[in-house]
Amino acid sequence: MPEIELSAGTIDYDDTGGDGPVVVLAHGLGFDGSVWAEVVAGLRADFRVLVPVLPIGSHRRPMRPDADLSAHGIARLLAEFMDRLELCDVTLVQNDTGTAQLLVGTRDERIARLVLTSCEALDNYPPGVQGRLLTAACKVPGGLFLLLQSFRFPFLARMETSLGGMTRKRLPRELIARWYGPLLTNRHIRRDLAKFCRATRKDCYLRAARNLPSFTRPALVAWGAEDRMMPPETGRRLARLLPNGRYVEIPGARTLVQWDNPEALTGEIRRFVAANPLPGEG
Repeated sequence: MPEIELSAGTIDYDDTGGDGPVVVLAHGLGFDGSVWAEVVAGLRADFRVLVPVLPIGSHRRPMRPDADLSAHGIARLLAEFMDRLELCDVTLVQNDTGTAQLLVGTRDERIARLVLTSCEALDNYPPGVQGRLLTAACKVPGGLFLLLQSFRFPFLARMETSLGGMTRKRLPRELIARWYGPLLTNRHIRRDLAKFCRATRKDCYLRAARNLPSFTRPALVAWGAEDRMMPPETGRRLARLLPNGRYVEIPGARTLVQWDNPEALTGEIRRFVAANPLPGEG
């Protein structure tokens, strides 16, 4: 994978290359770019698709000890990533964490189109049982390490109160090991994740929602129809705040819409971009 040095440290990323419209896919907490694999495969023929590995749990390179890894800090790293690669007119797609919302009104100059799939928003933070357990564990010395031990056992990770509550499709053992291996084996990666959980305020996304009405560019809110951790009503409320926003539900999907129904999500992204062309596109 190519790598790039940012202010917080060095991150890896995937880049399909090409001269098509630019799509940046942002993963959530405890995942890496592999969660987007089928969406990348469905878009790469006509788009330049980039997937940065953000330092929120499944990254292989610890960040600098003084790095700001709060939700706002991760949002700034995402903006810095786009700056360093000089990406313009980006279609930014976010899943699970809500950090892309934090760029609106502050660092959104490179974003031409915004796609928010099931993610933290408004008053839904920390989200669901999973989010509350993780936040509580990070506040207790050794708590995060103990909580993560369940990911050594796929049958525990697939429980409804864990990863199993985020997806309808069965998660393979090798993906669980890939995503949670860094957290289980590297205390500095655990430190980075704990910093995110401890530094992100409960009202973070509720406060960010004040800026959403100022985002008049095209926006798509594509929510898992069966999401329990990020309820569809949250997605509908989010879409109503975006002046040029449209809400759709992805059938047969929970939070990880790109895993549960990548074909439907890819189709929605393609239709959204085609319906909102930029000068020189099409």
